[in-house]
Amino acid sequence: MLDLLWLAATPTPSMTVNPDDVTPGVIGFAAIGIATILVIFLAVDMLRRIRRAQYRVDVNEQLDAEERAAAGTDEPGDATSPEDRARD
Repeated sequence: MLDLLWLAATPTPSMTVNPDDVTPGVIGFAAIGIATILVIFLAVDMLRRIRRAQYRVDVNEQLDAEERAAAGTDEPGDATSPEDRARD
């Protein structure tokens, strides 16, 4: 019982700093604002690049289909899709 007495005697810490002196202020607000704007611009740019890449894939597939139709064959060179190959 005497061994646990030191737990009860532990003082609680008191605040020694004025909370108004440790705020981020205008500089912190500006830094967060600039970081937010940069992240938004990066996200928009990434989405634009992904969309452009998908358009290129679609156009290439359409051109390949037109070439196959002009050559007189309806079958693509590799008729199996990656999903079909995974099932085999």
